[in-house]
Amino acid sequence: MTYQVLARKWRPQTFDDLAGQDHITSTLTNAIQNQRVGHAYIFVGTRGIGKTTSARIFAKALNCETPRADLNPCGQCTNCTEITQGSS
Repeated sequence: MTYQVLARKWRPQTFDDLAGQDHITSTLTNAIQNQRVGHAYIFVGTRGIGKTTSARIFAKALNCETPRADLNPCGQCTNCTEITQGSS
């Protein structure tokens, strides 16, 4: 078993799990809900604010085979597990 950084081990997996990022989660979920997803998104900011986590959750939500009613990814389908593992 290899060592895994704690930030990766305990990374939030749904929009609901993101703490302090309500403006980001509402923007991304509204884009999905209204089917107005842009062709590119730039996640910027200082280190440790959740850029990669937000991008991973957004990617899972867009590619999920069976998304939940609240637009969160299921976390169980092939696409979700590959994105979570970093092998997508």
